[in-house]
Amino acid sequence: MARQPAFYIPHGGGPCFFMDWTPPGTWDALAAWLRRLPETLPEPPAALLVISAHWEEPVFTLATTPDPGLLFDYYGFPPHTYQLRWPAPPAPGLFPRVRALLDGAGIFLDEDPERDFDHGVFVPLLLSYPQATIPTLQLSMRHDLDPAAHLALGRALAPLRDEGVLVVGSGMSYHNMRAFRRADNLPLPDSDVFDTWLTATVTDADPARRNHALARWQAAPAARDSHPRADHLLPLMVVAGAAGDDIGQRVFACRAMGATIAAYRFG
Repeated sequence: MARQPAFYIPHGGGPCFFMDWTPPGTWDALAAWLRRLPETLPEPPAALLVISAHWEEPVFTLATTPDPGLLFDYYGFPPHTYQLRWPAPPAPGLFPRVRALLDGAGIFLDEDPERDFDHGVFVPLLLSYPQATIPTLQLSMRHDLDPAAHLALGRALAPLRDEGVLVVGSGMSYHNMRAFRRADNLPLPDSDVFDTWLTATVTDADPARRNHALARWQAAPAARDSHPRADHLLPLMVVAGAAGDDIGQRVFACRAMGATIAAYRFG
C-alpha cells in the first residue's frame, strides 16, 4: 500500500462550483484542479479523512454517523444547490484506529453519531470523487482554534498516511468575508502579502521551522487582515502536522473574488 500525501485545499465559496457566479469563470481554475487531484496520487486512497473549516467542537470530535448525509450549511444560494448528493460511505473501520492514535498522543476525542458532511467536505469532493465510492471520515477542529493543538492532532494522525488514508484539510488560504464583499472582485493586496509568507513557510525545507512559524501565524504580515478568524486556516495546521518531515509544495494558486488562494501538498 502506497503512502498517501496530505493536502490543504481551498473549497471555494458555498456551492460555488455548481451555480452561476459573477464574474463568470471565477472558480473554473479551482474546479479543474480539484477534478485532477486524484490523478496526482500514487494510488486510489483506502479512505479519506477530512478536517473542514466548517466544523468546530469544544474537543476534537469524530463523526461516527452510520449513513452520513449532507449538511447544507450555506444560505441564500439557488434552490438546486440544496439538492446536491454525495453519498460517500462511512469508514467505521477507522474509528478505533483514530481513537487509538489520539489516545496514544494524549489527545481527548469525542464522537458525534449524527454529524453529516458539511459543505467543506462535499463541495470540493464532489469534483474530486464524484462517484462517492471512497469511505470518508470527518474530524472536527477544536473551537479554541489553538494552532499548536491542531499541529499536534496532525502529528497523531500521521501514521494513517502509511495505511492508505488521504488526509485533507479543507479551508481557504485567504478568508476575510468583509474584504471579499468590499473588494467587488478587485485585487486584495493583503491576500498577496499573506500568500507570500504562507507559501514561504509551508515550503520551508526545515519542517520543524515550518511548524514553529505556523504555530505563530498571527505574527505574519497581513495575518489578521487575511484571517480575522482562524477557522479556514486551521485545517492547514492539521495537514502540516500530519506531514511529518515531508516538505510542502504549493500545487495550485489562482485569484478569486480578488484574493490569491492556494493549495498545498505534503508528500
